[in-house]
Amino acid sequence: MRLENNLDKILIIDFGSQFTQLIARKVRELNVFCEIISHNKLKNYKNEKNVKGIILSGGPLNVYQNKKVKFNRSILSLNIPILGICFGHQIISKELGGKVKRAKSREFGLAKVTKLKKSALTENFFSKNSTNVWMSHGDEVIKLPKGFKVIAKSSNSKLCMIENVKKKIYGIQFHPEVSHTVKGKVILKNFVIKICKIKKNWTSKNQKSKLMQQIKEQVGNSKVICALSGGVDSSVVAKLISNAIGKNLTCIFVNTGLLRKNEEKQVVNTFRKKFKLNLIYVNAEQLF
Repeated sequence: MRLENNLDKILIIDFGSQFTQLIARKVRELNVFCEIISHNKLKNYKNEKNVKGIILSGGPLNVYQNKKVKFNRSILSLNIPILGICFGHQIISKELGGKVKRAKSREFGLAKVTKLKKSALTENFFSKNSTNVWMSHGDEVIKLPKGFKVIAKSSNSKLCMIENVKKKIYGIQFHPEVSHTVKGKVILKNFVIKICKIKKNWTSKNQKSKLMQQIKEQVGNSKVICALSGGVDSSVVAKLISNAIGKNLTCIFVNTGLLRKNEEKQVVNTFRKKFKLNLIYVNAEQLF
């Protein structure tokens, strides 16, 4: 079952970065809904009304690998805020008329970024006029696209942070999503909340209500069987479905003999006595 959401959201375009899921997690921690879409699925993308901002992830490719990099340039003309991170920063610059080339000195690890001008993106980010960030790149932007200004620089990246305030397009060479970047979450918060102006209404309580309603509509008066292991995933599913359809749910828990000591007793106790679920216990230790 896919949770249908009409909430305002951030769209994250994934260019193969190892940190893409971390970007999504940081956005969701702000109580904002977001979705990830691969860059090679953008050919026929049309803007959705509830997409209020776009984040372009980093990635292992470079902007010169045109055959491997599939990017729908029209996304940059959607008139919604866009934030490019690392490779995302470079592809924004290239597509809008700037220049990107192989860096003389690659940056991998901690680097100091120095503030050059005020920006809504960096509010409360810098300690005095500089801060430490995490870099991971071999290319660099060497020429600004038309209409852009430099927000900050590093020793090896003079155009480390750039912005076009009118178009609300921003590019940063470092990774704000990783813990090594001091106050990196502030960058994401400023972009998502202040620049994209999204309400913080994506909460567990809201999602629970929507999921329960969808379960009721899909199941109706039918019966449901749920395989229960006692782990987080199946336990949450079992409790959620039970809350939605009550006694029409039957859970089956199989003791494989590979559980922790007394774990089978704990699972049976929790779901039969505490949660009042219909639970069938199968002792299959000898079989396994």
